[in-house]
Amino acid sequence: MTKNPEKKIFIAADHAGFSLKQILIEQLTKSGFKVTDLGCNSAEKSVDYPDYAQKLCKKLTSEFGILICGSGIGISIAANRFKHIRAALCHNVTAAKLTRAHNDANVLCLGARMVSEKTALAITKNFFSTKFEGGRHEKRVTKLSK
Repeated sequence: MTKNPEKKIFIAADHAGFSLKQILIEQLTKSGFKVTDLGCNSAEKSVDYPDYAQKLCKKLTSEFGILICGSGIGISIAANRFKHIRAALCHNVTAAKLTRAHNDANVLCLGARMVSEKTALAITKNFFSTKFEGGRHEKRVTKLSK
C-alpha cells in the first residue's frame, strides 16, 4: 500500500467482517496510516452492523472510514443515513477508483464474504491512492449532502 500518513482512517466491522478488519488494520498500519479500530473485537459473538456503522459515522469529520460486514450491503446502507457520509460498497478496484474520483467517497464498505483478502487489499490500496477529480463531479457530490 502507498504510504500516506496524513490520512487518518477509522475502521469498524461486525462479527462477519472481524477477520478482514484485522488484516486491513495490519496492512494499513505497515503503510504508515493512522488507523483507529472502533470494533467489534471478536468474530465469536454476533453483533449488529448498524451499531458499528453509526459509531464510525459519528466520529468521522474530515477523515476516512472503512466499514465491513458479511456482504457490505447492510453496513453501507446504515452509513449512508448520515448526511456527511458518502459510503461506497466496492467489489473491485475499478469501483474503488471511480467512487473516489467521481463521488469523493469518504467511507469504503467491503463485504468480507464477497471479496478475497487479496482483492480487499487491492480495493483498499486504490481507494486511498485515488483523488477526487472535482470539476463536473463537484456539483453532483454537493447535492448528496443536501
